[in-house]
Amino acid sequence: MGYTDHAKPFVLEKIALAEQARKNGNEQKAFGFLEDAHVIGQKSTYLHCLVHCLMLKQGFSKLNLMEIVGQAFRLIGAFTKTRIGLLPTGNTGGVNVSPFKAMPISADNQKIIKAIERQIQH
Repeated sequence: MGYTDHAKPFVLEKIALAEQARKNGNEQKAFGFLEDAHVIGQKSTYLHCLVHCLMLKQGFSKLNLMEIVGQAFRLIGAFTKTRIGLLPTGNTGGVNVSPFKAMPISADNQKIIKAIERQIQH
């Protein structure tokens, strides 16, 4: 099993938390969970693209043209660049940051990524 298989439960948990926050009317918190899902799933083309699709969907739901265009651009980048490792570590994936900027990874997300990497090694 590869990174995608091991990361998927963690990413899906963050996506579920985002959906719950959205249902509760907290769009900012919802997007924060999608950002976490992005950081965790960034090494998997499938998960990376999935999160950008969800960010794009949120952009459409808010009629946010900047988010729509930015996520479409990022989705193409995720699809074409993830497999070859051309991605900025820790980047949260929203249009509020450059798609080329590496960012620090939160302590919680670092723990999750390390757990995934340990599972892969065993």
